[in-house]
Amino acid sequence: MERKTPLHDAHEAAGGRMVGFAGWHMPLTYGSELAEHRAVREDAGMFDVSHMAIVDFEGARAKDFLRKLYANDIARLSTPGAAQYGVMLNPEGGIKDDLISYFRGPERYRTVVNAGTRDADIAWMRKIAADFDVSVNERNDLAMIAVQGPKARERAAAVLPEALKGGALELKPFTASERGDWLVARTGYTGEDGWEIMLPADRAAAFWDNLVEVGIQPAGLAARDSLRLEAGLNLYGNDMDETTHPWESNLGWTVALDPTERDFIGRQAIEKARDASDKKRLVGLVLKDRGVIRHGQTVNTSAGEGIVTSGGFAPTLDRSIALARVPEAAASDPEATVSMRKRELPVAIVKPPFVRRGKIRVNLD
Repeated sequence: MERKTPLHDAHEAAGGRMVGFAGWHMPLTYGSELAEHRAVREDAGMFDVSHMAIVDFEGARAKDFLRKLYANDIARLSTPGAAQYGVMLNPEGGIKDDLISYFRGPERYRTVVNAGTRDADIAWMRKIAADFDVSVNERNDLAMIAVQGPKARERAAAVLPEALKGGALELKPFTASERGDWLVARTGYTGEDGWEIMLPADRAAAFWDNLVEVGIQPAGLAARDSLRLEAGLNLYGNDMDETTHPWESNLGWTVALDPTERDFIGRQAIEKARDASDKKRLVGLVLKDRGVIRHGQTVNTSAGEGIVTSGGFAPTLDRSIALARVPEAAASDPEATVSMRKRELPVAIVKPPFVRRGKIRVNLD
């Protein structure tokens, strides 16, 4: 049976087209995917992301535990509210999940993990945490709403609890402000400015209604996917999984190999993968012809074949784009083709992101 978020009834009342996603009943769109996409790029939109898992860690050795668990080094966070993006690896160097972690104070951390991997992630975390005497607490009592867009913070601030308003507006990217069971983080998954707001589940519906009243457009999974694709952001299960390592997923920058004595899970495997002669790279593609690039299609380059990991129509660019894993030597080629319905359509190989903060970042000529 599909799970429901605390905002499920609000989505249905607003006419959301509900679909199954990673075991959850979620809104795909409220009527117009294009309108929802543009609201985020041009003004303010919001997403229910309560299907993602909020996990709290506490214990005297919590930092040691997370330095073992994650490829990025949590010790780099020293100010309460500081956030870090990173990956969690298996012993073979494959990506178990990508996640954002927060330093909340001495011996206290929070991580947000993907919906499709939440149960496996939490089981893995608890297994590793047992050696460090660290508690792993899945916060099912919390909901999470992402408000995104150039005017999102300005609009949402008007309905935040008074204790959070001033501090939230002063947040720098990848920092958070926390008061009681509310946490506001200047993070997101759209390529636009905004907040991800964690709050008590029993207050989520009223807060959602307040956000609607100040002009923030509800948006569904479809717009969230087209926005993250334009921003060149990976989707777990498409652009990365346990068979791919950070170096071939544009995530090498999240791996902290210094200090050399930190023995995090998967370290030896990815050090070998980094230096392999046959490794691949994740690149962007822009279709030069009519059509839509889709996941799984073959990419033909001068250095050999690759595969589309994510593809679709990009409203901001008014054409189809994709992320694709290709031989490393092909990453510097200007052109390739994609096999589509027995035709070879020309594409330009580009470096993501395609769009960031409302501006097109790639050459469309």
